This record gives sequence, structure tokens and C-alpha cells, in this order.
Amino acid sequence: MPDLPAHLLIVDDLPKNLQVLALLLDKAGYRVSMAMDGAQALAMVQAEPPDLILLDIMMAGMDGLEVCRRLKADEAFRDIPVIFLTAKAELEDLQEGFRLGAVDYVTKPFRGGELLARVATHVQLKRALERERDLRRSLEASLAQVRTLSGMLPICARCKKIRDDKGYWNQIETYIEAHSDVDFTHGICPECSRALYPEMGDPS
Repeated sequence: MPDLPAHLLIVDDLPKNLQVLALLLDKAGYRVSMAMDGAQALAMVQAEPPDLILLDIMMAGMDGLEVCRRLKADEAFRDIPVIFLTAKAELEDLQEGFRLGAVDYVTKPFRGGELLARVATHVQLKRALERERDLRRSLEASLAQVRTLSGMLPICARCKKIRDDKGYWNQIETYIEAHSDVDFTHGICPECSRALYPEMGDPS
């Protein structure tokens, strides 16, 4: 099943910039949301985390650096890639942005091809990391299941009950069913059949 279109959030306090970027990204096949200030952007991220954020550095009120700082401080959103949009390429702003966790920047006026290339790179990287993380979790779960019945089990030498981690003694089949995908059916082996029902003769 192919990936769904990536969801991008554009944050800029100039409507013209929002319109230009939204049109460009929409034509490229992305799903686009727009915010005109930092507070609105944070609220939209809370409601529906995007795959990537294009974030203007210089905005009235809460600037892009503060928005990025708050996003990266929240474990739920810190992995969302942030690309800064800036008309002023002062080194200190960009250095601070990268220190806060931004992955890239694009200068205004925008060059469409460059912006689309940077967006595509970071969307693909994010999705690759998500697939790797999902695979790692799946492998860890599989390993945990494999290891469930490994190690030493305290078992009674007489009745063959097994002591669990809480110190309770369980019938062996009850313990194994609880720690694996095994379901038991019951029968009687030939040796026990001869001992219990000698009149039945040898069942083998």
C-alpha cells in the first residue's frame, strides 16, 4: 500500500507567502495546512501533527525560534522535521535554529525547485526513520515472545508444578498457556493407561 500524501504545515505571518507556498506544495501532491502565527501553529500541531513544518523565523509575537523550541521540548512532537523560512540569513538565527533541532532552511524569495527538493528529502527521511522504528519495535516484541520461556524455571520435583515470578505454584500446563501461544488438549499415554486401567490391556 503506497504512502499517503505527506501533511505539511506552513507557518508565516504574511498571507502572500502562505498562498505561494501552499499552491506550490499542493501542485506537488502534498496535503497542506497553514498558520499565520506561532500560537496557531502550536494549536494545529496538537490537533493533527504534520509530517513536516515550514516555519518562518521572523514573525510578530511568538517567532519561529520559540515555536521550534516548544515543539522540540515536547516528546510527542520533537521528531517532526522543521525547515526554517527566512528572508534574513543572519548566521546567529540559523545557528540557533539548528541548535534547537531544525533540519534545514530555505531563504526568501523562494526557489520552487530547491524548496520542493528539500521538503521531499526530509519527508522521505522521516518516513524511513518511522519504518525503521516500527520494525525495531516489532523485532523487540518478537524477541520478547521468544524469550518468554527461556531461562531456569523452578519446578516441583514431586507434583511438577512451576513457581511463577510472584511466588505462586501453577500447574505446568497453566503456566505454559499463560506464557506462550500453546493450547493444551488432554489424553492418556499408554503407560498411564496401563497403570490406571489394567483391565483394558495394552492400548499400543
